[in-house]
Amino acid sequence: MKTIELINAMARKPEWSMAEPVNFCLEEGEHIAIIGRNGAGKTMFVDMLTGKHPAFPDMVRYGFDEPYNKLKYISFRDTYGGDNDRTYFLQQRWNQMEIDEETPTVGNKLEEAYQLAGEDTPERRALQKHIYEIFHLEPLLDKYIILLSSGELRKYKLASSLFTNPKVLIMENPFIGLDKDTREQLKELLRMLAQEQELQIILVLAKTDEIPEFITHIVEVKDLRVMPKVNSGKWRVESGEFLRPSGSKNSTLYTLNSNLPIIHFNHVTIRYGARTILKDLDWTVMQGEHWALSGQNGSGKSTLLSLVCADNPQSYACNISLFGHKRGSGESIWDIKKHIGYVSPEMHRSYKQNIPSIEIVASGLKDTIGLYTRPKEDEKIQCRKWLKVFGIGNLEDRKFHEMSSGEQRLVLLARAFVKEPDLLILDEPLHGLDDINRKMVKDIVDDYCKNPEVTLIYVTHYQEELPRCIDHSISLPSVLLCEL
Repeated sequence: MKTIELINAMARKPEWSMAEPVNFCLEEGEHIAIIGRNGAGKTMFVDMLTGKHPAFPDMVRYGFDEPYNKLKYISFRDTYGGDNDRTYFLQQRWNQMEIDEETPTVGNKLEEAYQLAGEDTPERRALQKHIYEIFHLEPLLDKYIILLSSGELRKYKLASSLFTNPKVLIMENPFIGLDKDTREQLKELLRMLAQEQELQIILVLAKTDEIPEFITHIVEVKDLRVMPKVNSGKWRVESGEFLRPSGSKNSTLYTLNSNLPIIHFNHVTIRYGARTILKDLDWTVMQGEHWALSGQNGSGKSTLLSLVCADNPQSYACNISLFGHKRGSGESIWDIKKHIGYVSPEMHRSYKQNIPSIEIVASGLKDTIGLYTRPKEDEKIQCRKWLKVFGIGNLEDRKFHEMSSGEQRLVLLARAFVKEPDLLILDEPLHGLDDINRKMVKDIVDDYCKNPEVTLIYVTHYQEELPRCIDHSISLPSVLLCEL
């Protein structure tokens, strides 16, 4: 039985069309991984499957009733979007006094999603409890949605969608932003749902090494063309996936000894109400060191970086020195930010302006989210240089919301490098990038860090994503909850 079928499908609007008509069939019992380069057309293909980009009549057929209720799509991009995000700004997570008391909590929204999804039965409550346990959501139920970390937000979105009991669940990059244990738990939960429920799963993946074992077929999208469906076992053998190493320890290329501390934390503790995020943290980063920062979702990585980037007002109450100056000694946040190049999932979400990519990159010269002054010609030359370094020189005039999520991430990386900063902070920089672009970005980081004056802080949940230059590491403990 055919669950979804596209027959010579083309979108009604030419600007939405693929390079050629799409023929695709999802058979009952199949689970698909859609792969391809950034900008290849994966999202456009999914939009045709879901009806977001309507095709001509009779070109898209569903083997079940109420397709718009039974076909669910979750995008795990870091892009800003959605009515619930209209008041979001980059520093809002660290300025909790500015959050409206009526802002919903995780528990409020998940219960609302549960109630809307169907009848309240003991079986559904058991599933709800199981989902909470798998994703360790219980400690987050009283937390405001706006305060969730990137990884926590992904857990929340997935949990709320699973309550709806869909027939086909399409997920775009569900594993990015999740620590290793949670990624494995998510794969196991999806495997269980695929086997035990009447649910078919389609994953849209930038990382081909994240394809779960339960996936039965692979569909590659290349140059706006949907390739024929291939059995996953055959694809793994032909692509060499079975021979790929799981990741090796990065070698240290160089170790530098400098007397200049770039970052110094002395017994730093950060609390929000009864919730302790960081406790009694000592940390010193010397000039020229290259640090890997790790820890499970919710352990405080983003909070730590908000202190370094001067986005968190609690830094004034802590014993913190940046670039040799104690916080609160008279320097402005702009004095600090001019030394820092930064990219993160939160920054990606906070970009609301639909402006050309060259202006996004130029905003890195001003340390603003968005550009409020026209870049000068010499600034444009610098921006073009870094757009070309990241292989997107042809996207100079492309508007931000008209690019794929992976292309957007490359633009934001060019923004982080454009002023050639002394301190480079890359928080999950490879989110949404395909295999080729991930290798390119790692090579760029390694090359840039050959400068002995450059200091690096690099955050990732994937050991194999660390650049070779890493010579120090710090791992934050699991989140400390509700101390009494």
